[in-house]
Amino acid sequence: MSALFPRCQVLPVADHQVQFLIDGAERCRWHFGTQYPRPFLYPLRGPSGAVLTRMGHPGAPNHDHHQSVWFAHNHVQGVNFWANTSPATIRQQEWLTYVDGDEEAIFAAKLGWYDGHDPQELMTQELVLALRPESDGETWLEVQSTFTPVADQLELGKTNFGFLAVRVAKNLSTFFGGGRITDSEGRADELNIFAQRARWMDYSGPTAPDITEGITFFDHPSNPGHPTHWHVREDGWMGAAFNLQQPYLLEKATPFRLRYLLHTHHGPANLPRAQAVFDHYTTLPPLLVRRSKTKNTTYDVVRSL
Repeated sequence: MSALFPRCQVLPVADHQVQFLIDGAERCRWHFGTQYPRPFLYPLRGPSGAVLTRMGHPGAPNHDHHQSVWFAHNHVQGVNFWANTSPATIRQQEWLTYVDGDEEAIFAAKLGWYDGHDPQELMTQELVLALRPESDGETWLEVQSTFTPVADQLELGKTNFGFLAVRVAKNLSTFFGGGRITDSEGRADELNIFAQRARWMDYSGPTAPDITEGITFFDHPSNPGHPTHWHVREDGWMGAAFNLQQPYLLEKATPFRLRYLLHTHHGPANLPRAQAVFDHYTTLPPLLVRRSKTKNTTYDVVRSL
């Protein structure tokens, strides 16, 4: 396509939202308004255009912190960033860049994690999202976060809640719909997968009477503790539980990076297909945000080791 009309676009819209478009159709949307305790992505659409995620728990209205695809953590220096009842907040501080292109759409933003009691900023999060079109309407959404504490050190406490989580649509869940959880080791269902290590997790189910789609959630090999432990539930959510077994100490001098990939796909989970995606994903260099050398933007993003 021409430079004026790239296939993949990042489009800011009203009410503190940003669309990610492929061939003019929205595939996901970023929300960063301060009416919410933290930013999130909703919706995340499958190949057919069906929404694969939801806001909130279909059986527990008090789980309003389940915001489609979101970042949170239950224990950052003792502060709870998981529950909406906590005064702690995550706020988008500034946009760094948006990049349109035929191969992918990328945005980068700086987020601050604030202890609501002070309010004191505990750490910053440099977030980079890269959406790539794949064959037959499937997509890859790379989610890369770099965390830097404000103090010299900061402890991430032991918890099975954090950092990146996905609440799937009701119809994709096992308990409320017709979906199924599977992982990279060939295990299926919550009983066999909960708190186990795996390279990826998949939640797939019906999105229409004759259509099955799903999300495969990949843990990058460069992440500390890979393959990660997983917090998964048959009621419809999955999270990479980075701190499930032990705390982790962040150092200001060495910013901490986590890389994940969400693959929206046709059909039920497919181990050979997921292995091929994983193998390709592991070859992609991380996304580096740097000062731009052009005059029309402050930052740009490159892939660099």
